[in-house]
Amino acid sequence: MGNTSKKLAAKCTLLTKDEQKYLATTFRSASKNSDKIREEDLIVSGKVDAVLLERFWGPQIDPRLAQYLSNFLFGSGAEKAPSCDFNRFAELYVYNVRGTTDERMMVTYNSLGKDYNDSVELPYQLLREYCESIASTFIKVLKSSSSKRAQVWITKGFRGRASHVQALGEAVAASVNGDADVAINQCTATQLSKWLQFNTLLLQMTEVVFVNLYGIESKPDEGPAPVAMPSLLPMPDGLDAMPDYPAFIDLSHIVWLNSHLPQQHQHKWRFLFSSHIHGESFSTMVGRILDQGASLIIIEDNSGYIFGGYAPASWSLGPNFTGTDDSFLFTVAPKMRVYPATTYNNHYQYINHHAKTLPNGLLMGGQFNFGGIFVNADPFGEGTCAESCTTYKGYKRLSKEPTYRIRSLEVWGVGDKPLIHKDSDERDLSVLDTNPEAKAILDMAGRTRHSEGIREPPPL
Repeated sequence: MGNTSKKLAAKCTLLTKDEQKYLATTFRSASKNSDKIREEDLIVSGKVDAVLLERFWGPQIDPRLAQYLSNFLFGSGAEKAPSCDFNRFAELYVYNVRGTTDERMMVTYNSLGKDYNDSVELPYQLLREYCESIASTFIKVLKSSSSKRAQVWITKGFRGRASHVQALGEAVAASVNGDADVAINQCTATQLSKWLQFNTLLLQMTEVVFVNLYGIESKPDEGPAPVAMPSLLPMPDGLDAMPDYPAFIDLSHIVWLNSHLPQQHQHKWRFLFSSHIHGESFSTMVGRILDQGASLIIIEDNSGYIFGGYAPASWSLGPNFTGTDDSFLFTVAPKMRVYPATTYNNHYQYINHHAKTLPNGLLMGGQFNFGGIFVNADPFGEGTCAESCTTYKGYKRLSKEPTYRIRSLEVWGVGDKPLIHKDSDERDLSVLDTNPEAKAILDMAGRTRHSEGIREPPPL
């Protein structure tokens, strides 16, 4: 590192020593060893309507985000400056990665070409495009990542398509309003402040974006770099063995859903069932999802609507509802929305088969015959979504039509598989203990497992 970059870094008290090193290196290269960066050093020919960025930001950044960052660094309109110094360059990084709410408010306003004060409102459309540019750059970062978890998802068909990335940005922006489906034209400073405090997905995506744009990465000759936030992608478990996996959800959907799971379930998704791979069989599905811990049910109907639910408890056959108020329903296409539990009732998850007087199928929310989601056991492939559901806040019908045909259905276990606690040792195992699908089929058929009653009592 040259003396110029060391002197520049020493002027900025906002940065840690490690950050000073990496940001100064980036600044030195972009500014050609001067103490100022000109806009044309970062943006080729100053073309901000079709932004082409050079070495550092070119391959990854969304052109709209490049314009917003230019607004912050150089100003906009009549106030536009020909260059910015290292402190301003560092502020853009620090305020986005770990700024206070006021600092993040200021950088958001300035990036959108506005002066920050409590009386200034932001056009909602402008805020939405800003969120879409963050989401787009975040997905570009993921797709260019060399991490194994990102590459497994991508090679299995989870693409990060533009329309879904746009929907991710829209969903992030829509949460600025109390009801995401009620259109607004302007956002007040109060709304924005609250939104920035509680929207953890925006904060995490923004941090990943700026850590990458600013070159905060480990280099062999420079020692360890600061650790970036998790990529928001879970580790996929079980996909490697599927050579022709038929992906029907998107990389953006995974990021959106994973961000709403309890933190202890965000690190891993375990592939349990696919109607395309395992067949359209309710008994097969049940056999593969029982006793697997928390899970996500994801359904695509024949109209292309994609929706489902998070079940926080292990699925178990029986006449009663189970689960907790961590449960939620969701839709990811055509829009991304999450409907949390109201606690009005505890009708979170139910699954049954071969019952004479109760519904046979999988149900989440609402009442029997009027579920938020219902998947019929026989014939498998049919389902319903009620028009209203008091179990989940803000619920709107998830499928295109009240009665739908299933085009695709998947179940993913989330987090680690729970340990099954046994009072006896490994020698006291029945064949059925090691074959949960067979056990599930007997349960559904109402057959008695005679070995349950003749096991030796556990030792005292």
